Amino acid sequence: MHRVAAIGGDGIGPEIIAAGRTVLDAAGERYGFDIAWEEFDIGADRYLATGELLTEDELADLSRFKAIYFGAIGDDRVKPGILEKGILLAIRFHFDQYINLRPIKLLEGVWTPLAGKGPENIDFVVVRENTEDFYVGIGSRFSGRERRVLEVERELYQVKFGLDIETDADELAYQIGVVTREGSARVIRYAFDLARARKKKLASVDKANVLSDVYGLWRDVFSGIAAEYPDVSTEFNFVDAVTMWFVKNPEWYDVVVTPNMFGDIITDLGAMIQGGLGLAPGGNINPDGTSMFEPIHGSAPKYRGMNIANPLATIWAGSMLLSHLGEEAAAAAVLRGIEQSIAAGVVTKDMGGAATTSGVGDYVASAVRSG
Repeated sequence: MHRVAAIGGDGIGPEIIAAGRTVLDAAGERYGFDIAWEEFDIGADRYLATGELLTEDELADLSRFKAIYFGAIGDDRVKPGILEKGILLAIRFHFDQYINLRPIKLLEGVWTPLAGKGPENIDFVVVRENTEDFYVGIGSRFSGRERRVLEVERELYQVKFGLDIETDADELAYQIGVVTREGSARVIRYAFDLARARKKKLASVDKANVLSDVYGLWRDVFSGIAAEYPDVSTEFNFVDAVTMWFVKNPEWYDVVVTPNMFGDIITDLGAMIQGGLGLAPGGNINPDGTSMFEPIHGSAPKYRGMNIANPLATIWAGSMLLSHLGEEAAAAAVLRGIEQSIAAGVVTKDMGGAATTSGVGDYVASAVRSG
């Protein structure tokens, strides 16, 4: 028995989670385990009705689960950032989900914009640090009218950073990135372990040639840990270069590890070369705590309740969830079921088909049961 928390969230979220649950329950039937689901009513509707985003009691309840299955967040009725920060990021940070795991894999039958590339060329994993870097929220913005505050800011820059900033400027803004040795080490070590289990090849992404302090530390940590894994070949890539090579030679990559901000950017590029956001799953992982699995696309509020949204990224995220729970055979069967659905043309409109959200879920579930 596996206990899993389900958060449908906003827009198309409840529909795609329902399709994913259908598939995961079918996998349980086929491979001899049960999933006890517990639903959490967290999202825009409740926020608009009560003002609550995520309560302490809910965080305590969620801590009882090894895995959370998450749909989507975001609603046109709510100012951008409120739901995303108050719910999604709050869960990631509260449970210290320091690994963002993103498979970049082109499935059979899926079109890629990269000419001459097929499934044999696009099959790698990006391991993104998920709790540090420029996302820690240290920064501010001041107008030139705030003379006293700007003087303090000017002194800060002079003393801490050796920069002389004119305080008669119309406006000043700053954002500080934080990279720690401990935070870097744990995600880099995770990436080395993953690479050792795959093709023993690991690439690190940074911008140490310009942002030499924060990413210089990242490189030092990577090099130190690399000495413990002599069987894993390694290389350094600057982030601007890696975007070029993802497009030109994606077959070079097996496991890629990256600080938070760069990971945010290159995984969206990865999503496009694997067929689009409708086929891009993600995991927010704490190996020793509560982890969360979700599609990386948005909530598409205008399609809410229409049963036309593509659930494949959510179903694939469910496969990752099963793998996280130790159900490897079931996880592989779900991925095969997705490929069978694509091969049979049982896909939604965005992929050229006419199937409904629930219809795709039912088809993949049937493929899993018979597989």
